[in-house]
Amino acid sequence: MRKEMTDINGLSKAKRLLWFGPQNTISWAYMKAVREHFDNRKVYDCNPYIEVYQFRDNVYGLYGQNCDGAGDFWMWLTIGPKKAFLLDTGYGLGDTKALIDEITGGMEVIVANSHDHYDHAFGNCRFDKVYCHEALVPLLKAQNEHMWDYLFNKETGENIWLQFDKEDLPTLRPYEIVGVPDGYKWDLGDGYEIELLNSGGHGGPGAAMYLDKQNKILFSGDNICSDISGCGAVSQPLEESSLYKYTQFMHRLIDEHIDDIDWVFPNHLMTDLENRVLYDMTDTLDYILEDPEHNYDYKIESKSGNNSPVRVRYAKYIPGFSIIAYQIQDKAQETVPAAISALTK
Repeated sequence: MRKEMTDINGLSKAKRLLWFGPQNTISWAYMKAVREHFDNRKVYDCNPYIEVYQFRDNVYGLYGQNCDGAGDFWMWLTIGPKKAFLLDTGYGLGDTKALIDEITGGMEVIVANSHDHYDHAFGNCRFDKVYCHEALVPLLKAQNEHMWDYLFNKETGENIWLQFDKEDLPTLRPYEIVGVPDGYKWDLGDGYEIELLNSGGHGGPGAAMYLDKQNKILFSGDNICSDISGCGAVSQPLEESSLYKYTQFMHRLIDEHIDDIDWVFPNHLMTDLENRVLYDMTDTLDYILEDPEHNYDYKIESKSGNNSPVRVRYAKYIPGFSIIAYQIQDKAQETVPAAISALTK
C-alpha cells in the first residue's frame, strides 16, 4: 500500500484531520525525526498545542500545526540578556503569551511578524504590541473577527483540517501595530541586537527576514522553505516584478550580511540550514529571470475552489534543496494583496 504523509506522533494536543496537499518526502522525513525523537522536545500545560524545541542556548523553535491544512510552521523565540524576541505568532491557538512567559520567566518580550499570512500573524492579538516592516501595517490592520471562520464547516461547525478545541482560538482584540523601516534594530540588552531586513517576495513588499548576529542566524520567514519556496511573481516590466525585487534583495543580503550568517532558520519545515542555501537560491533566481517562460523544470496547477480559475506556477529546482515556484502574470494581477482579499470576503 502506498504511504504518503503518515501521521507523525508529536506531542501536540492537536490532531491532523486533512492536509491541503502533500509535502515533499525529505521534509516529511526530517519533521518526523524531529517531532518523534528530538531529545529536548516538550509541551507546556499552559499551551498543549505548541511543541517547544531548543536549538541554541537561547533560541527556541515553537512548532505549531497549521490549522488550515498547509505546511506546519515555526515561531522563533530568542532570549536576550534583558528582553526576549518572538518572531511570528501562528494562529494564536492556545495561550501563546502564557507559553512565552513560562519559557522566559516573565521577561519582557518584543513581538514581530515576518509577514501577514494566517499561520504567522493570526495570533498577534494575544499580545499588546506587534512590530513589522512599515509596508505590512495596512495588511495587519485588515484582520477581523471572522478570519478564523474558514477553519470550520459552514453547515456543521466541525473542524475541517485540524482537530482542536474551538474555544482555544483567541478572540480578536485591538493591539498596537508598529511599523519600522528596513534595517531597524531591537536591543535585547547589553548590545544583543535583532535586525529587520526587508526582503519582499513571499508575503509581499512588507515581508522581512530577521538577523541575529550573535548566533549568526538568519530567520528567513517563508521565502526559503524545504517544500516550496514561493517568493514572488514575474510581470512586466521585469524590474518592477516581485520576483526580480526579491532576487535583488538576495544579492544585497549576500554582499552585505553573509559574514554575519552561518545558519538559516525558515518558518516552515526543515531548519538550521547552512548558509550555502542562500547562494544556491540566488543562483537559481538569476537563472529563472534570464528567461522565466522557459527556465523552469515543471508546472504546478492548482485551484482554491470549485469555481476558481486554475492557478499555474512554474517550478525550478534549487540544487540540493527544494524548488522555487513562481507565477507569470500581468502587473495588475500581481498588485492585488491576496491576504487582504481573503480577510475582507
